[in-house]
Amino acid sequence: MAYLSLILFVIATCGTPGPNNNMVMSSGVSHGFRRSIPHVVGINIGFPVMVIAIGLGLDGILKDYPVIYDVLRPVGAAYLLYLAYRIAVSPVGEQKAAEAKPLTILQSALFQWVNPKSWVMAVGAVTTYATGTGGDAVRNIIAVSVIFLVFGTPCTVSWLAIGVALKRVLSKPLQFRIFNVAMAVLLVLSLIPVIGEIIAGLQKIAS
Repeated sequence: MAYLSLILFVIATCGTPGPNNNMVMSSGVSHGFRRSIPHVVGINIGFPVMVIAIGLGLDGILKDYPVIYDVLRPVGAAYLLYLAYRIAVSPVGEQKAAEAKPLTILQSALFQWVNPKSWVMAVGAVTTYATGTGGDAVRNIIAVSVIFLVFGTPCTVSWLAIGVALKRVLSKPLQFRIFNVAMAVLLVLSLIPVIGEIIAGLQKIAS
């Protein structure tokens, strides 16, 4: 297996903007570093588990029954739109922000299954680096998941640190509100490719 290539793939995909990183940065602004740690842990445990599940059979099920993915796409998109709304209207001001709750480890881990970018990353990593590359497929799948854990975690923590740094700059409630709305808009924009796939699927069914 091409480990260097895989490591670069992990850094590129985990370090670029997307639903996970946008939400972690927003959590850093709203809740600070310590309270956002469960969110980070959930991502970096939940995603490697997702990689293992896809590599050990879920990928084959999706190929045999593609309708499952056709259902998951709109469900995931709808949930992300809901999260974008929650971010946009989240409480501002120190008292109200303190009363709000960040994602737990379980919520963050389960979110990976409705995150379109997570599906693209997991399926791409499994098919490119774990299967059809020679050697023990199970060992390759586990290696891919471990590399995501080791190299993906610093990427997520970096986005959290950016959020915490921004919190020191955003001193007024209006500034927090503008930031939250901007994060919500970015989350919606990240769904454009998925929405395009959903529309294309509906047009195919209609025709």
